[in-house]
Amino acid sequence: MEILYRLISGLVAALAALVCPITPLILSAVAFIFVDFLTGVAASYVEARRSGRQWWFESRRAWRTILKTVFVVVGIVMSWVLDSCVLEFMHLNLARLFTGFVCGVELWSFLENGATISNSPLLAWLGRIVKRRVDEEVQGE
Repeated sequence: MEILYRLISGLVAALAALVCPITPLILSAVAFIFVDFLTGVAASYVEARRSGRQWWFESRRAWRTILKTVFVVVGIVMSWVLDSCVLEFMHLNLARLFTGFVCGVELWSFLENGATISNSPLLAWLGRIVKRRVDEEVQGE
Protein backbone atom coordinates (compact mmCIF):
# COMPACT_ATOMS: atom_id res chain seq x y z
CA MET A 1 0.00 0.00 0.00
CA GLU A 2 2.89 2.34 0.75
CA ILE A 3 4.26 1.85 -2.76
CA LEU A 4 0.89 2.66 -4.31
CA TYR A 5 0.64 5.81 -2.18
CA ARG A 6 4.11 6.94 -3.29
CA LEU A 7 3.30 6.22 -6.92
CA ILE A 8 0.08 8.23 -6.81
CA SER A 9 1.78 11.07 -4.91
CA GLY A 10 4.56 11.16 -7.50
CA LEU A 11 2.10 11.26 -10.39
CA VAL A 12 0.10 14.09 -8.78
CA ALA A 13 3.32 16.05 -8.11
CA ALA A 14 4.50 15.52 -11.70
CA LEU A 15 1.15 16.69 -13.08
CA ALA A 16 1.20 19.75 -10.80
CA ALA A 17 4.74 20.59 -11.95
CA LEU A 18 3.67 20.28 -15.59
CA VAL A 19 0.64 22.54 -15.15
CA CYS A 20 2.27 25.11 -12.83
CA PRO A 21 3.65 27.39 -15.60
CA ILE A 22 0.23 27.66 -17.27
CA THR A 23 -1.81 28.30 -14.13
CA PRO A 24 -2.46 31.96 -15.12
CA LEU A 25 -3.76 30.81 -18.52
CA ILE A 26 -6.06 28.25 -16.95
CA LEU A 27 -7.34 30.68 -14.32
CA SER A 28 -7.96 33.37 -16.95
CA ALA A 29 -9.95 31.04 -19.20
CA VAL A 30 -11.99 29.66 -16.27
CA ALA A 31 -12.72 33.20 -15.04
CA PHE A 32 -13.92 34.28 -18.50
CA ILE A 33 -16.15 31.20 -18.76
CA PHE A 34 -17.55 31.78 -15.25
CA VAL A 35 -18.36 35.45 -15.90
CA ASP A 36 -19.98 34.55 -19.21
CA PHE A 37 -22.05 31.87 -17.47
CA LEU A 38 -23.29 34.30 -14.82
CA THR A 39 -24.19 36.97 -17.36
CA GLY A 40 -25.82 34.31 -19.56
CA VAL A 41 -28.07 33.26 -16.69
CA ALA A 42 -28.94 36.92 -16.03
CA ALA A 43 -29.64 37.54 -19.74
CA SER A 44 -31.88 34.48 -19.86
CA TYR A 45 -33.81 35.79 -16.86
CA VAL A 46 -34.19 39.26 -18.40
CA GLU A 47 -35.36 37.84 -21.74
CA ALA A 48 -37.95 35.65 -20.01
CA ARG A 49 -39.24 38.58 -17.95
CA ARG A 50 -39.49 40.87 -20.98
CA SER A 51 -41.47 38.29 -22.96
CA GLY A 52 -43.73 37.45 -20.01
CA ARG A 53 -42.54 33.87 -19.73
CA GLN A 54 -41.77 32.07 -16.52
CA TRP A 55 -38.04 31.66 -15.93
CA TRP A 56 -36.24 28.78 -14.27
CA PHE A 57 -32.65 27.72 -13.99
CA GLU A 58 -31.80 24.79 -16.25
CA SER A 59 -29.18 22.45 -14.84
CA ARG A 60 -28.33 21.07 -18.29
CA ARG A 61 -26.94 24.47 -19.23
CA ALA A 62 -24.80 24.49 -16.10
CA TRP A 63 -23.52 21.01 -16.90
CA ARG A 64 -22.74 22.13 -20.45
CA THR A 65 -20.68 24.98 -19.02
CA ILE A 66 -18.83 22.61 -16.69
CA LEU A 67 -18.11 20.28 -19.60
CA LYS A 68 -16.93 23.21 -21.73
CA THR A 69 -14.62 24.32 -18.91
CA VAL A 70 -13.11 20.84 -18.66
CA PHE A 71 -12.48 20.73 -22.41
CA VAL A 72 -10.91 24.20 -22.37
CA VAL A 73 -8.57 23.29 -19.49
CA VAL A 74 -7.57 20.05 -21.22
CA GLY A 75 -7.04 21.98 -24.47
CA ILE A 76 -4.77 24.48 -22.71
CA VAL A 77 -2.77 21.67 -21.12
CA MET A 78 -2.49 19.77 -24.41
CA SER A 79 -1.35 22.86 -26.31
CA TRP A 80 1.17 23.58 -23.51
CA VAL A 81 2.57 20.06 -23.84
CA LEU A 82 2.90 20.59 -27.59
CA ASP A 83 4.65 23.93 -26.98
CA SER A 84 7.03 22.79 -24.30
CA CYS A 85 7.72 19.13 -25.08
CA VAL A 86 7.03 18.38 -28.73
CA LEU A 87 7.46 21.57 -30.77
CA GLU A 88 9.71 23.41 -28.34
CA PHE A 89 12.06 24.55 -31.10
CA MET A 90 9.28 26.39 -32.99
CA HIS A 91 8.19 28.82 -30.22
CA LEU A 92 4.55 28.84 -31.37
CA ASN A 93 2.94 29.80 -28.05
CA LEU A 94 -0.02 27.55 -28.84
CA ALA A 95 -1.26 27.58 -25.23
CA ARG A 96 -1.44 31.37 -25.21
CA LEU A 97 -3.11 31.45 -28.63
CA PHE A 98 -5.67 28.85 -27.59
CA THR A 99 -6.39 30.66 -24.32
CA GLY A 100 -6.65 33.99 -26.12
CA PHE A 101 -9.13 32.55 -28.59
CA VAL A 102 -11.25 31.07 -25.80
CA CYS A 103 -11.18 34.33 -23.83
CA GLY A 104 -12.06 36.30 -26.98
CA VAL A 105 -15.10 34.14 -27.66
CA GLU A 106 -16.20 34.40 -24.01
CA LEU A 107 -15.75 38.20 -24.13
CA TRP A 108 -17.93 38.34 -27.22
CA SER A 109 -20.60 36.28 -25.47
CA PHE A 110 -20.31 38.48 -22.37
CA LEU A 111 -20.90 41.59 -24.49
CA GLU A 112 -23.95 39.99 -26.11
CA ASN A 113 -25.31 39.11 -22.67
CA GLY A 114 -24.61 42.63 -21.41
CA ALA A 115 -26.42 44.11 -24.40
CA THR A 116 -29.41 41.86 -23.69
CA ILE A 117 -29.48 42.72 -19.99
CA SER A 118 -29.05 46.47 -20.36
CA ASN A 119 -30.55 47.09 -23.83
CA SER A 120 -27.35 49.02 -24.51
CA PRO A 121 -26.63 49.76 -28.18
CA LEU A 122 -23.00 50.43 -27.22
CA LEU A 123 -22.54 46.89 -25.89
CA ALA A 124 -24.28 45.43 -28.96
CA TRP A 125 -21.93 47.45 -31.18
CA LEU A 126 -18.87 46.32 -29.18
CA GLY A 127 -20.09 42.72 -29.44
CA ARG A 128 -20.27 43.00 -33.23
CA ILE A 129 -16.74 44.48 -33.34
CA VAL A 130 -15.33 41.68 -31.18
CA LYS A 131 -17.10 39.08 -33.30
CA ARG A 132 -15.73 40.62 -36.49
CA ARG A 133 -12.17 40.72 -35.07
CA VAL A 134 -12.35 37.10 -33.89
CA ASP A 135 -13.66 36.03 -37.30
CA GLU A 136 -10.84 37.93 -39.05
CA GLU A 137 -8.18 36.37 -36.84
CA VAL A 138 -9.57 32.87 -37.32
CA GLN A 139 -9.74 33.29 -41.10
CA GLY A 140 -6.25 34.79 -41.16
CA GLU A 141 -7.09 38.10 -42.80
